[in-house]
Order: sequence, then C-alpha cells, then structure tokens
Amino acid sequence: MSTQKINLQVGDGTTMQAYVSIPEGKGPFPAVMVFQEAFGVNSHIRNVADRVAKEGYVAIAPELFHRTAAPGAEMSYGDMNAIMPHFQGMTLEGMSADVKATYDWLQKQANVKHDKVGCIGFCLGGRVSFIANTVVPLSAAISFYGGRTSDYVDRAPLMNSPHLFFWGGLDKHITPDQVDTVINAVKAANKPYTNVVISYADHAFHCDERPSYNAKAASEAWAMSMAFFKNNLL
Repeated sequence: MSTQKINLQVGDGTTMQAYVSIPEGKGPFPAVMVFQEAFGVNSHIRNVADRVAKEGYVAIAPELFHRTAAPGAEMSYGDMNAIMPHFQGMTLEGMSADVKATYDWLQKQANVKHDKVGCIGFCLGGRVSFIANTVVPLSAAISFYGGRTSDYVDRAPLMNSPHLFFWGGLDKHITPDQVDTVINAVKAANKPYTNVVISYADHAFHCDERPSYNAKAASEAWAMSMAFFKNNLL
C-alpha cells in the first residue's frame, strides 16, 4: 500500500486537497471515495482510507472544508465552536462539486476500474455519501450515521446504486423519526437499500478516537461494509 496527497481542481474554481491510498499490485482496482466527519481528513479518516486500500480498493478522501479551512486542517473533537463555521458553510452545490471532482479524478486514473466506484462516509460524510449516490454513477454507497441526510430525501429518486445505512440506536443527534424519513423516501423511490440500526451504539460508534466508540458495533459494521463493497464493486 502507498499513500499520497494530491490537489483536485473543483468545478467552482476552488482547489481541494485529498488523501489517496493505493493497494499493492498492478490493478486496475475498484475505487472508494471516503468522506470525512466534521473534523477534517484526520488520522481516523486516513486510517479508514488505508483499511479500504488494504481490501483492494483505491481510496481517496477529499478535504470537504477546503473552501473555509487551510489545506490539511484537522479540528479538535472537543471544540465544536471552531468546527461550526466550516460545517455551516457546506452547501448542496459545494458538496456536489466536490463529489464530481473526486469522481472525475478517479476516472482519469489508469489503475482504477472506472465502472466500479463506491463511497463511504461518516457523520457529515454519511450525508455526503447519500448526495454522492445521486450525483455520480456509483456502484455502491455507504453512510454511517449521516447527520441531516433527512434534509435531502427529495433526491432519493436520483440514487444510482444500492445504499447501506448505519445508525446508532442511542444516537441523540439523529432521531428515529429522521432515520424513518430517510428510509421511507428511499423505499418510496423503489431504490435498493440495506438499513442497519445498532441498538446499543451511539453516534460516531465507528471512530476509535472518540468516547462514543463501540468496538463490537464498529467491527460488525465494518465487516458488513466490506461484504457490501465486495458484492457490488468486485
């Protein structure tokens, strides 16, 4: 496995840094876009990208706060006040442009199977994964506890690929009615999906750098995620 940082030119004229992790071997490989939490492309997100690459996928994690934060910026888990200006600066247009720039870069890589691209995202990135599935022709998409995904359910008819959703049953940030809003919209659009609520897990249960980390839930969700990618990308 090898890693690198690259710069992507986004359609709105901005420049976005991204972390790339590439499997060993010649390829071509399927690819996975990895979308960050609200804390930047930090060690946790880079670790996710590396784990994805070790499974045989080219992984790329774009810095979604590039319009409001310096390249490489990482935010503290305990300082929500510092995060909010970046978080609130996210727009559908901006997220869509970032997804397209990341996807377009993958389409230009000789070591990528261009018709086998998926995505996975956490918290903020879970919402971006849902949007990505409506913006570019993905083959698989995964959302871990995607906050405010319910704000975008009118896009469900535009979904291009099967979608795997994970939620924490103890999550106070994403209420059961918000989960129902998302799943009912996907169901009404007659789109393929898998919905998993882990009753004993809290928000951000997959992040081993946060107090809400739940090793059992994270292990089970990761195994299901890799099976989902295998079924749809390999």
